[in-house]
Amino acid sequence: MPRTLAARSKKISTDAIVVAALAGSLLAAGSAQAASGPGVPPVPQRPAGTITSPTGVNERMYPSTDSAVRGTFGRGAKVGLRCKVHAQSVGGNDVWYMLRNRPTWVAAAYVGNVSAVPLCKDVNRGTVEDSPATRAAMG
Repeated sequence: MPRTLAARSKKISTDAIVVAALAGSLLAAGSAQAASGPGVPPVPQRPAGTITSPTGVNERMYPSTDSAVRGTFGRGAKVGLRCKVHAQSVGGNDVWYMLRNRPTWVAAAYVGNVSAVPLCKDVNRGTVEDSPATRAAMG
């Protein structure tokens, strides 16, 4: 028996609703699985540290004690870290951290890490960090 045009239209719109609902639930399940699960890297934390020196630490223009002091941090101060380089040794530790919010450096010997810090060569550089003087200082 042939269906009327209205019956066919109703059947098509019902099928479309079922397909749309199924697709929506699949997308929701897929995005929930993408947010966590095996093979999915965790959301990276922003590196940070705490100043451990009893007298605080100098914030320097370049990763060297010969470089100009741009500021200081007192003991217990929380600092955001962008990246690290190997440079002048301070107390047997040759790692220096570039601060996250400005292109200045602190000696790792005086910073307790809260999270992992990438090497500066692996971090995208901006105009300031890509200057010839900074590149020479980073090695």
